[in-house]
Amino acid sequence: MARLLDVQHPWFVPLWRRIATVGACLGWATLELSLGNNGWAAMLGLLGLYCAHQFFVAFDPPPDQPEDPEAPRNHTEKDPG
Repeated sequence: MARLLDVQHPWFVPLWRRIATVGACLGWATLELSLGNNGWAAMLGLLGLYCAHQFFVAFDPPPDQPEDPEAPRNHTEKDPG
């Protein structure tokens, strides 16, 4: 069964997606706090902190994928074919 928020999903391998997700959660929490919605602000703030921990402290990308698949590859290796 799939988890509700699978933070180890391969979609989160690129760094910019992890930064955008955390930024969106914390930004939304700030907006809710400024509007006086303390419950929503607390929930989204905790979600942002959870994502920040999972993405930047505990994140373990799959071994067959680089940290950033869009980064240029090292072209010094010889092509086996």
